[in-house]
Amino acid sequence: MRILGIDPGYAIVGFGVTDYSGMNFAPVEYGAILTEAHTDFSERLKCIADDMDFIFEKFEPDCMSIEKLFFTNNQKTAIDVAQARGVIVLSAVRHSVPVFEYTPLQVKQAVVGYGKAEKKQVMDMTRRILKLEQIPKPDDAADALALAICHGHCCKGIR
Repeated sequence: MRILGIDPGYAIVGFGVTDYSGMNFAPVEYGAILTEAHTDFSERLKCIADDMDFIFEKFEPDCMSIEKLFFTNNQKTAIDVAQARGVIVLSAVRHSVPVFEYTPLQVKQAVVGYGKAEKKQVMDMTRRILKLEQIPKPDDAADALALAICHGHCCKGIR
């Protein structure tokens, strides 16, 4: 099964593509979609949509794992990230890719085995599970790979 993990945002969208078979993960590609800070917000959303379409067409994932959003402070940031997330989910639906959502607690539990794990622990376990020499950069890409791993551990054959 090919899993696309997404760490949603509007300045940086982390993505990680992994192949999963049995209990084994193999990294395929990871990175980030970046949008320019002083660009009109609607143009930033278009950039995200265009790049997501490219990712779906190039890697042909069987499913997408994306982080559920939780915000307590900045309402403007929350709304903007939610809009970017909507564009990402719409792109998945347009490519007939099922979407699965996980909370940060679920990701930590699936990757580290402890729901209150520190970010550093999650990143190191992601590196180990994928047999990478270094922790993926940027952090958003490492988070996206952790989301892909989470789905692999949680899906039990669901695509």
